Amino acid sequence: MTSPDMLKQHLPETLAQRVQSARLVEGVATLVLDGAGLDQPGREQAEHAIRTALAGVEGVSEVRVGIMADRPTEAPKPKGPIIISVGAGKGGVGKSTLSANLAVALARQGLKVGLVDADIHGPSQPRLLGTEGIKPEAADSKMFPIPTAFGIRALSMGNLIEPGKAIAWRGSMAAGALGQMVDAHWGDTQVLIIDLPPGTGDVQLTMVQKHKPAGAIIVSTPQDLALMDAARAIQLFDTVGVPVIGLVENMAGYICPHCGEESDPFGHGGAETAAREMGLPFLGRVPLDLSIRVDSDAGRPPAAGDTLQGKAFAAIAAKLAAWLKAHA
Repeated sequence: MTSPDMLKQHLPETLAQRVQSARLVEGVATLVLDGAGLDQPGREQAEHAIRTALAGVEGVSEVRVGIMADRPTEAPKPKGPIIISVGAGKGGVGKSTLSANLAVALARQGLKVGLVDADIHGPSQPRLLGTEGIKPEAADSKMFPIPTAFGIRALSMGNLIEPGKAIAWRGSMAAGALGQMVDAHWGDTQVLIIDLPPGTGDVQLTMVQKHKPAGAIIVSTPQDLALMDAARAIQLFDTVGVPVIGLVENMAGYICPHCGEESDPFGHGGAETAAREMGLPFLGRVPLDLSIRVDSDAGRPPAAGDTLQGKAFAAIAAKLAAWLKAHA
């Protein structure tokens, strides 16, 4: 059986020397290379050579390659907003809802916040933030983020296409669209929340590697299946050296509006237990509540108010704000 260390033995020596990390999990080989001195054609050739070399290797069913950018040490890092990614190993766990409410809650705590909807194929932030039908303006080949009624600015592919129109793009086109939104006229924005697409494939790896965030938040529901996928998302960020700020448990607990009885249709405490076992902070939980769904569909983020649901998001945002202050 091929091990992660043995993956390098199948590569040409010049490429093997560039490998910074190699992982092999459930047939998926993930390699991160040092891209120093490689131009774009050279990076593409290196990626192609690795995929070719590992094709057919025992135990490898899929190959993912990330190439770290060549960053001159003498050049100062340009000023810009601190990027925080919100990710999940699978869809349907409330990642976009958390991203929108986290951004709004941070803004209410005094920070200047922007939000990028990187879920190119399933953009939902225009609905969540009430900006459907509004198109961003542009100048100098860069877009201006769209102001919202909640103190944040946002960009989403949903604001650039006709509502309901399918986006049939390959990964490179999706990554290019994300790059334009991240490089927009964000002005004095201090924190930029990126709502990543669900999953842990090549698109996500490329996005995180190119726009390397300062930290990441992982969203999961309490059940075991979702937690397994959350662990893969954590591994994705770990592969490219992005610290995981913590885990959030969504849809945690349901109170019947008729009888007041509390139940846990998706379980309870699974994300908190997983965080403890992995040595990661647990940032809090958000209840399974009808009002969150109703307000979200109406473009009213609960975090904009002081309800119990809004306070759940505010508590998570406070922990993120403390992390930002400690790592500024």
